[in-house]
This record gives sequence, C-alpha cells and structure tokens, in this order.
Amino acid sequence: MGSCLAKPKNDGDESVHNAEFVGGNVHLITTKESWDQKLTEAKRDGKIVIANFSASWCGPCRMVAPFYCELSEKYPALMFLTIDVDELTEFSASWDIKATPTFFFLKDGQQIDKLVGANKPELQKKIISIVDSETTLQK
Repeated sequence: MGSCLAKPKNDGDESVHNAEFVGGNVHLITTKESWDQKLTEAKRDGKIVIANFSASWCGPCRMVAPFYCELSEKYPALMFLTIDVDELTEFSASWDIKATPTFFFLKDGQQIDKLVGANKPELQKKIISIVDSETTLQK
C-alpha cells in the first residue's frame, strides 16, 4: 500500500489544491487554531478523531481520499480531519510524520492508534474496530 516519503520538485504548477481531499464529513484543517477547535468540539461531543496527514502531490493520498470521504459519511459518529503537511509544516513535524498519508486515531486528544500508508482495508478495519469498541463502552 502506497505512501510518499519526499516532495517532488515543484514545476511551478500550483493548480493542484485540496478540493479532492475534502467532501462528505471531512474537515480541512488549515491552521493550528482550527485543529484545536475541532479537537475541543470532538472532546465535547465524545467523538473519536481520525486525522489524515496528507499532501496534494502524493499519489497514494489522492487515491485514498475519496474512500476517506466515503468513510466520513458512513461513520458520522467520528470526526474526520485532513491536514496538508505542506500547508502546516511545523504542526505536521510535531506529529513526527515520516510518510503520507498517515492517519492518527485520537480520543480526547490522545493517540489511540495510527496507520501509515494508503491501505484502504486496514483503514476501514481500524475504524470498524473503534466504532465497535465505542458502541460496547456506551452500553
């Protein structure tokens, strides 16, 4: 399953943008403040956060993005976020991102799981596992 390790040389074409990375119930995080706001909101609402650290130039990121959007619609009890590692470089570095995409699963702001790479079956499996465990806890 693919992941990108380095940014390719920029040929000057800045037309690639984040539109393909959002949709469904996915929220694009463009500032540290919007990250903090969404985490506070998730904590208040008792939602697990799935944070997708990706890049517009990354092929595997673009490949998994529509699936990530589908999952966001299928599991509205979770909060789906996308962070462009090039837009929020320092913030992404603070999460020790080595490759894109990297998915973090957070509960109350704390990491409970992680997935590196565009592995659709594993991403879905982790989400189902989290949803199942949350459902069990609420009974």
